[in-house]
Amino acid sequence: MEVENYRGYRIWGHAIVQQEDILRPERYAASGTITQNNRLVEASGVLGAFETEEEAQLVGLSWARAWVDNHG
Repeated sequence: MEVENYRGYRIWGHAIVQQEDILRPERYAASGTITQNNRLVEASGVLGAFETEEEAQLVGLSWARAWVDNHG
């Protein structure tokens, strides 16, 4: 999980391991969460599946930044 402060919000990028078949490599589902003053503001659904944990986390953070830019 990656976290950063952005324009008065705390934003989170999540990577959730998804392994559908033991013979296939792991993939990571991306999601994002936005909080302010320790309260949930918004959370995404699954934003897609990615090859690396880092890529999924970055997608979650990007989604959260875009949400703040459009609603904050």
